[in-house]
Amino acid sequence: MPTSRVGQILLNLLVTGVVGLIVFYVTLPALNLHSGDFYSFVITLCVVYLLCALVTSGFRSGHGAQAPADQLKEYLGFIKKQCMPVAALLVLLALVALVGLVTSLPIFRASAYRDLLTVEDGDFASDIAEISFNEIPTLDRASAEYLGDRQMGTLSDMVSQFEYSNDSTQINYQGRPVRVAPITYADLIKWFTNRSEGLPAYVVVDMVTQEAQVVRLSEGMKYSFSEPLNRNIQRHLRFQYPTYMFDEPQFEIDEEGQPWWIAPRVVKTIGLFGGTDIQGAVLCNAITGESQYYDIADVPSWVDNVCTASLVMEQYDYHGTLVNGFFNSVLGQRDVTVTTDGYNYIALNDDVYVYTGITSANADQSNLGFLLSNQRTKETKFYSAPGATERAAQASAEGVVQDLGYKATFPLLINVAGEPTYFIPLQDNTLLVKSYAMVNVAQYQIVATASTVSQCEQEYIRMLSEKGITQPEDLPQTEASGQVAEIRSAVLEGNTYYFLRLEGEEIFYSINAAKNSLAVILNVGDTVTIQHAVGEDTSILEGYTLTVQGKAAPQEPLVSETPAEEEAGPADPQQEQPQSEG
Repeated sequence: MPTSRVGQILLNLLVTGVVGLIVFYVTLPALNLHSGDFYSFVITLCVVYLLCALVTSGFRSGHGAQAPADQLKEYLGFIKKQCMPVAALLVLLALVALVGLVTSLPIFRASAYRDLLTVEDGDFASDIAEISFNEIPTLDRASAEYLGDRQMGTLSDMVSQFEYSNDSTQINYQGRPVRVAPITYADLIKWFTNRSEGLPAYVVVDMVTQEAQVVRLSEGMKYSFSEPLNRNIQRHLRFQYPTYMFDEPQFEIDEEGQPWWIAPRVVKTIGLFGGTDIQGAVLCNAITGESQYYDIADVPSWVDNVCTASLVMEQYDYHGTLVNGFFNSVLGQRDVTVTTDGYNYIALNDDVYVYTGITSANADQSNLGFLLSNQRTKETKFYSAPGATERAAQASAEGVVQDLGYKATFPLLINVAGEPTYFIPLQDNTLLVKSYAMVNVAQYQIVATASTVSQCEQEYIRMLSEKGITQPEDLPQTEASGQVAEIRSAVLEGNTYYFLRLEGEEIFYSINAAKNSLAVILNVGDTVTIQHAVGEDTSILEGYTLTVQGKAAPQEPLVSETPAEEEAGPADPQQEQPQSEG
């Protein structure tokens, strides 16, 4: 040990610096007074220095001519002089942290917490466009990751070296809702043998078609969570931005399929430790490691994950509970609202929105409405739609298929005929989607189920029509035009239906004569235009509007005065009635 005081101090500083570098490399604290990790890091350094000072002081009990008591007194005096600056720093940090914590409490800053999130009122029917059945996501996160993991097993050249990460991110990719996830090294040995090339692929799962694809890269990803050393994405970002506080980086791909890490920059806006918000994001190329910081208003439009769902829900809970002050949130709870237990994602206007329900403070089984928040810009709107909570809707859907034992995933909110509707994929015990349900938000006893999304949507519209909520014409439609090749008719439930087949087609269009009186004067060879329901895997489509070129509708409405048995003959004597297919 050095005998001079300067030598001892230098040795203490050297040991403390070495320990500090190791601790910083492992824990990666932000060098920022707003970060709690920074205070833990500095306190650790102070403790290490004090321990070093005790060791390097050279105290020996019973050594020399002095009595032990005198030796101890002299030793403590020396330690006091040497460690006073460090002790003062510890006290100062404790005071700063205490004051910062107190000034960050909601009890003193209720209005600041309430204003963290700006919430506007929205109009559901105009803001949320009706989604075609071939654009509705049919998977939840667990199902998508199950499919992604299973897809890895089909790649013999990768399966022994790499694994699926089970850390997917939902994005809009080329107009489609998908989940993307990087692959990882299978273990430390596989990392050592493959690190020079990097991770050669990522996995894309289409949330609509349920197709999983492993996308190979021409150059491997060098920066990821599976890297244990300097190329670990969190360590890489910390060395580039030592003072920034980051939320967990999210994996995304741009419209060209290039892999990126999106690291939201966290700031504290109330006191030292309160008012967590997102100020911007660092975009890091997963292949090259090149990074660029953007303020939240300047983040590129292809980025979908900047403001996380947990942050949006936390800020709304402050907004909803502190609307009339802190004490009202605890005692009277007048007008207090909170988010429900769970969230999902909706793809709108090439952005991803967080969806969650809003309920009263007593968390009953009814929602007051729901919240949509843009994950890139944090633009947030509240839609008033009183009705069942997501959990109640899940239970209602499971009740319809309880004999099959299917489990409901967390609902997705969609617009069907202007009605807020819970869309719920139903899974078996292997996490495979076997059926679909649509539950009306306002009247959750209205539940439609089917094996395809299209059939479920049509059944749901029919049930809404029976309840007088909407009309059958609100069913998503398309048009078919051509010459009539074949006509058949039948009486179903007291109404005459004409079944038309057009030239070059194999399907029949079902026309209700009571609603489309032109059907009664049709002949083979007439040119018609039919607006009909969007169908899927069916040979008969329901037509809603019939237009016949060169013919006008009868002046009198069609009224059936003959028994159904006499009226059920074919329109053409050469034609036969279609046979029932059971």
